[in-house]
Amino acid sequence: MSHSPATRPHARPLSPHLTVYRWPATMLMSILHRITGGALYFGTLLVAWWLIAAATSENAFNLANQVLGSWVGLIVLVGYTWAMMLHMLGGVRHLIWDTGTGLEKDTSTQLAWATLAGSIVLTVLIWAGYLWLGA
Repeated sequence: MSHSPATRPHARPLSPHLTVYRWPATMLMSILHRITGGALYFGTLLVAWWLIAAATSENAFNLANQVLGSWVGLIVLVGYTWAMMLHMLGGVRHLIWDTGTGLEKDTSTQLAWATLAGSIVLTVLIWAGYLWLGA
């Protein structure tokens, strides 16, 4: 059975793949905001473990400090700090938008990049302060 040109089904357009599509800064920050929100749940479990260990016994506290003070633990803690800072600044960005300010394309893009840069700067400052105080 052949279709006449008037009844032939049209080929459906294909969306560009994510590797082809150029992500706007606001889209990237939205995705990172969601990912860091999820990561904060797991990082908070580590904080709770550390606090429970501190309240339980010296041995439990020493184990928690040993694990979190290892190079892997420190990488996780730096990542947790960055996730917290990015998520917090993303929340501030949304509060700014809630006032009706910064919704223009250029301004929202600048706020998105400022969120990323600010999260990195704050993370570096927090950890520099930790090391300076004699970790």
